[in-house]
Amino acid sequence: MGDVMDRAQERGQEWLHDQLAHQAVRAARQRSAVQVLDCEDCGEPIPAARRQALPGVRRCVGCQAAMEREQQR
Repeated sequence: MGDVMDRAQERGQEWLHDQLAHQAVRAARQRSAVQVLDCEDCGEPIPAARRQALPGVRRCVGCQAAMEREQQR
């Protein structure tokens, strides 16, 4: 029974390690993302609060909503 429990513990540790590694990669990508100041669709400034809340954001709220509506069609 010990071997089964040891292996389950080992797999749990591997899973946790993988999850933490993926989280670190995502965080690094967000930090290194080029900050876009103006919407790529309409050219209007993207508010600082939106850029801070969504690192790497490329569209203003209106253009993002329009794009998402178009994708749902």
